Amino acid sequence: MATVVKKKKGRAATTKKRSSPRKKTSTARKTAGKRTATSKKTTPKKKWSRRVMQTSDALDLESGVFKSTDPKKIARSLKRSAEKSKRKKGTPFQSAMSMLNFYINRAGKQLTAKEKQPLEKAKPELRKLFGREE
Repeated sequence: MATVVKKKKGRAATTKKRSSPRKKTSTARKTAGKRTATSKKTTPKKKWSRRVMQTSDALDLESGVFKSTDPKKIARSLKRSAEKSKRKKGTPFQSAMSMLNFYINRAGKQLTAKEKQPLEKAKPELRKLFGREE
């Protein structure tokens, strides 16, 4: 072993320097504290769009309104909800159309084309109900 001499305020102090390398730790010890890839998959993602649909200040929606396959039923339900709501900021038409578009663009990203079709057809129906035909 090599000896290194350091001076401290008038007296010499010796410290020993290691010449051998440190012992290697096993890989099991290194990965014990780390997250594995499988644990990430098991944690559910929090969807902000679900929270908006449930706690929105714009409308009090009927449960399952967007699951319907009848565009007229979807439009009537949205109109009823928009007209009853006291917490909306815009007109009832704006609130209803906004919620429909929100669901199609955000919450409905996982929808198939067949499931999305009645939602798209509900837009003109909503316009008819509110007398805003093009």
